[in-house]
Amino acid sequence: MDTNRTLTLVPPVRLAGYGVVLREWTDADLADLVALYDDPEMARWTPVASPFDLEAARAYLAGAREGRAQGRKVQLAVTTDGVRPRGEVLLFLSGPDERDVELAYGVGPAHRGQGLAARAVRLAAEYTVRDIRPRRVVLRIDAANTASEAVARSCAFELADEPPVRRVSRGREIVLRTWWLPA
Repeated sequence: MDTNRTLTLVPPVRLAGYGVVLREWTDADLADLVALYDDPEMARWTPVASPFDLEAARAYLAGAREGRAQGRKVQLAVTTDGVRPRGEVLLFLSGPDERDVELAYGVGPAHRGQGLAARAVRLAAEYTVRDIRPRRVVLRIDAANTASEAVARSCAFELADEPPVRRVSRGREIVLRTWWLPA
């Protein structure tokens, strides 16, 4: 594993297609971050703080900027107009194999059921394949998260034939299945 690998992305990253615009977070987005992440479903499936308040949003944004500066990850607001965040998609070097780029995503409660996650994942995956050129683009999803598995399938990801990845989130172990995007 190449532990010195980084995501070399020219800032600011802004991607448009499929009726969504993905852009980097700004300080003006703090209230929107709270609206997106202070939600029981987000708390259930993501490692973010819960409850997620303005202080948590500031810490989250600082962590996003630090990860970006280190070349470890980029966190993009999912918008339909380039302005108001409705969700997020993350691109980061995968812990199990840093030749892989892992995507993660979430859509705020007021914006679910509109196909935003699938459109954002499709756009981010195409960008990753074209511009970052990892060994694989992967998703790691809890088997009980049927909505995320449906997004994976709709974006042509396939369940990988490999052992689950175990992670600790807020003091509890979670078991994630790996989905990969065939070439």
